[in-house]
Amino acid sequence: MREKIWGRGMRRSFKIFAAASIVALSPSAAFAQTADDIMANTAAQLDLPTDITVFGERDPNIRTPTAIVNGEIVTRTDVEHRINLFLAANNAAQISAEERQRLRMQIVRNLIDETLQIQEARANDILIPRADIDQTFASVAQRSAATPEEFGAFLRTQGSSDRSMRRQIEGELAWRRVLSRYVNPFVGVSESEVQEIVERLESNRGQTEYRIAEIYLPARPDNQADVQAGAMRILQQISSGGSFQAYARQFSQASTAAVGGDLGWLRPGQLPPELAAVVTQMPVGGVSQPIPIPGGFSIIALIDQRQILVGNPRDAILSLTQITLSFPPGTVRETAEPRIEALASATQAGGGCGVAPSIAEELGGDIVQNDGVRLGDLPEVLQQNLTNLQVGQSTPPFGSLQDGVRVLVLCGRDDPPASAEPDAEVILNRLEQERADRRARRYLRDLRRDAVIEYR
Repeated sequence: MREKIWGRGMRRSFKIFAAASIVALSPSAAFAQTADDIMANTAAQLDLPTDITVFGERDPNIRTPTAIVNGEIVTRTDVEHRINLFLAANNAAQISAEERQRLRMQIVRNLIDETLQIQEARANDILIPRADIDQTFASVAQRSAATPEEFGAFLRTQGSSDRSMRRQIEGELAWRRVLSRYVNPFVGVSESEVQEIVERLESNRGQTEYRIAEIYLPARPDNQADVQAGAMRILQQISSGGSFQAYARQFSQASTAAVGGDLGWLRPGQLPPELAAVVTQMPVGGVSQPIPIPGGFSIIALIDQRQILVGNPRDAILSLTQITLSFPPGTVRETAEPRIEALASATQAGGGCGVAPSIAEELGGDIVQNDGVRLGDLPEVLQQNLTNLQVGQSTPPFGSLQDGVRVLVLCGRDDPPASAEPDAEVILNRLEQERADRRARRYLRDLRRDAVIEYR
């Protein structure tokens, strides 16, 4: 439904695909730098000497853009197509050579993981039928109002290919099926653990919690300035329309990178003081400047906020009618203004959704009915407009001459209950998913450890 409201377009659907994995993993509710992560990675376990002499230096001009993973080649073409897939999805075609090289090496790491996942599936006689890949690819194309052939042609114009996207689809489907066989069935959560969380929620009823995503970049004293500059470049790309989730997947060094940096719902006291001080002052939908924290920098995005066990107004379910006026390419604002003003006047004069079809017909517009739209899934500016509307009222016109000017008419609203009780089943599912995620990360870590990887 959200796609209908925001307008269709190949680039938007393309961006949605790149930003969100097909494998739906629930976000972890723990901060990326957990005590377990720190203990697992502490240098003390390596028994390193305090005084270190480095014998020789690695030539920074030696580039390793491709790899051979257990005998299977990740080609330069594979890497370039995946880079272009990422850049096009994030409107970031113009980046520096240094930034592109950093992205290239991250893409190589991602492709290595993807290859290992597909190899593990094959080793366990898990083969992804071509029909399943085609079906997923077609669903992505459909969100762009395009056929698979048209969408494949679009990808080629971006310097990528349908083969690259199909390979990504195969990797994600294969890994999901490996986990469903060897990880998910062996995750257990006790009733006492669920009850403990229920009691904790009750004790914190009414307190504000925040859903946060993070891009974490580690830094040392000797490279702190360079890392901060890199963080600013990432922030600039996000501010220019890039997907926070996609950049988190590619660049974040936290354990939550696999889920787009999503930290889940947290109270300020569960965050490091440096992040808590910023989060509590941010608007929903905002993205912070790089924040210095021990060990590096964090860029955080505030996805949503709510009060624990209190109804969230953003959970209201709306029924909307959308009227869209389209304009020929090259239309200037002065030419379009009379139709836009007529749309605003007609929809705000009253009559509600019942008169919307006649308004659309009179003004030569298109009309779409959207039911079951969650208020919080809409852009922040539309949330603000719709929150105070009564049934039958409409938003001011919004959009652009290139993508169409729209008006939303509110046909109905189902508000969430004023308060809620802890849902034991939801808590159980979340705990199981979090534990499955941790086991999946260990599984992939073991595959990396045992792999024979050559760089070329």
